Amino acid sequence: MKIIADLCIVPMGVGPSVSVYVREIRRIIEASGLTHVMHANGTNIEGEMADVTTLVEACCARLTELGVERIFCTIAFSTRTDKPQSMADKLASLDQ
Repeated sequence: MKIIADLCIVPMGVGPSVSVYVREIRRIIEASGLTHVMHANGTNIEGEMADVTTLVEACCARLTELGVERIFCTIAFSTRTDKPQSMADKLASLDQ
């Protein structure tokens, strides 16, 4: 099932700045080959649900390897069954 996900991963207990961890997460997302757009509070990702959830698991596993003992994740997603739709399609429909 194709989805467009909004993912936010927060490493907890590591201090006020999490940029070193977010850079690691970004590296993993970029290496996944999935279409994605990072924004100020997370990342939009499109792909098969299984691929997206595998990616989330890989990001959390990497944070654990880096010593993060607690991770807070939120993921919201949408899907359409009547037609294929990408993030770009959704944004383009606003200009019609």
